[in-house]
Amino acid sequence: MTDRPTSRRDGRLAPRDVRLVATDLDGTLVRSDGTVSPRTRDALARLEESGRTVVMVTGRPPRWMDELADVVGRHGLAVCANGAVLYDLHAGRVLAEEPLAAHDAAQVLAALTADLPGLTIAAERAGQADPSTSFVREHAYRPRWAPKSDQVVDREELIASGVVKLLVRVEGVGSDELLARARAILGGSATVTHSSTDGLLEIAAAGVSKASGLARFAEQRGFTAADTVAFGDMPNDLPQLEWAGWSVAVGNAHPVVLAAVDEVTTANDEDGVARVVERWLA
Repeated sequence: MTDRPTSRRDGRLAPRDVRLVATDLDGTLVRSDGTVSPRTRDALARLEESGRTVVMVTGRPPRWMDELADVVGRHGLAVCANGAVLYDLHAGRVLAEEPLAAHDAAQVLAALTADLPGLTIAAERAGQADPSTSFVREHAYRPRWAPKSDQVVDREELIASGVVKLLVRVEGVGSDELLARARAILGGSATVTHSSTDGLLEIAAAGVSKASGLARFAEQRGFTAADTVAFGDMPNDLPQLEWAGWSVAVGNAHPVVLAAVDEVTTANDEDGVARVVERWLA
């Protein structure tokens, strides 16, 4: 990948027209070592000083956001759980949720379990005053990252209060294959996506996506899709990339994302987001 970003269509969104910048975190803004580089932090700070607004739009649940509170922007808000949650990092509280209701989650699980042997589940529960306690899993589900609060429950209890994100894993099946199979099973009854390569699906209520969460944030602050730029790297980013007036993928992005965006910058480990922002500020 060259140092210079490449465009997929004639012309670019003029820097003066950029009012809202929406960026994914892991694999996009965050490097492989889990950190945000000084260069990227500086670029985002300068972007806000110029009068633009930056918002993080992530698949992360609120319980994984506190470590990034210093890069979230002056407003302190982040769109989490693939659009299902609006979270105030400064206050440490959830402002809005769009959960998958218990009845709907039960139907989703019944349909998937019938066609996907070996399926195991976990969830980020809705309505949790303390985000650190939102994660629950059934015994067979093996989390890749150790949660701060590991609560093991049966399936009925797991979905009883509704979930903002249902996590479905089938060991030994790749995420792309699993996503295609799940979408064929569920149709439009839920939003199904993924942000990893190890057979983990992320399921939300029908119509809930990074695009819906970003659109709600934008509307409340007087922004439109036309003056929004979005950055991303994985299939769960596609809705917000398609919604925004200009879309940018980092060089390490999933092939379906690289094929869908207006512009490709360098990889997350090469400060791809910062390079684009610095071009606007030059």
